[in-house]
Amino acid sequence: MQIPRPFARTLRQLLALSSATLLAVGLGTVTAAPAGAAGVGYVRLAHLSPDTPAVDVYLGAATGSAEPRVFPAVGYGVVSGYLPLPVGRYAVAMRQAGAPASAQPVLTTEVAVTAGNAYTVAGVGRYADLGLRVLDDDLSAPASGWSKVRVVQASVRAPVIDIAAASGPTIANGVQFATTTPYTQVRPGSWKLSLNTTGGSPTTADVRLAAGTVYSLLVLDGKQGGLTTELRVDAKGGSVVPAGGVDAGAGGAREAVAAADPGHQVDAMNTTGPSDRAYPFIAATAVAGVLLSMLAAAVVLLARRRARPTW
Repeated sequence: MQIPRPFARTLRQLLALSSATLLAVGLGTVTAAPAGAAGVGYVRLAHLSPDTPAVDVYLGAATGSAEPRVFPAVGYGVVSGYLPLPVGRYAVAMRQAGAPASAQPVLTTEVAVTAGNAYTVAGVGRYADLGLRVLDDDLSAPASGWSKVRVVQASVRAPVIDIAAASGPTIANGVQFATTTPYTQVRPGSWKLSLNTTGGSPTTADVRLAAGTVYSLLVLDGKQGGLTTELRVDAKGGSVVPAGGVDAGAGGAREAVAAADPGHQVDAMNTTGPSDRAYPFIAATAVAGVLLSMLAAAVVLLARRRARPTW
């Protein structure tokens, strides 16, 4: 059947627009907020204790009666995306996975959120001396043509490590377990990193750094022994990346969202409270539905036109 040109053109346009919208829905597209948004700061949560079982993490205002957000069954190596929060003080509590909200927390701490600043609240150390640490994240853009990266050392198998790029710069020396290095500016590109620890064989990791992007390199204990690394995109082009945490392969709930750039961008924490990402998803779904309805109407109209007698 030959479709008249005006209808064919309209159908092609509707199909292209519908496909683009549905693709955005499938990827869970989100918009990054500016790092210096007025009255807003950013908090993400991390489980970086190798021998600590999964925990339920609670995040809520330090004062007030609002229900906290709950992140269930968070396992070792899991890092959430950044949550945009109004300026103020927030309480973070960790309970054993599945424990009731009324149970005594294993750990608690508070974080003071200030406008335009970002923080990582991490459970670090061995289980015997587990603690919650608030890390200040410097998400300011690197100099033009550079990348910025820091090391988060969460491997108990490597109490002290040195990290350098083959035929390239030294990233960090003497990084002790449960510590974090300052951010370092490095040239973008593909690098093979060598992680060296006293008395152990070197571990290599391939990373790709993009210009204008801020990263955290997590060093973790591998499931099958040895070390593993995960490269986390913290900020890009001076904007916070609110989604796209990493899954270190050590368990915990996770939910696929939009990739910010280099791989392993998986949001590793689900929340039982309201989801900020639900709204763009619902809006995109509604638009896709309208477009598909328009497409169906065009097909029906074309069918009726074809059914008319030819004079």
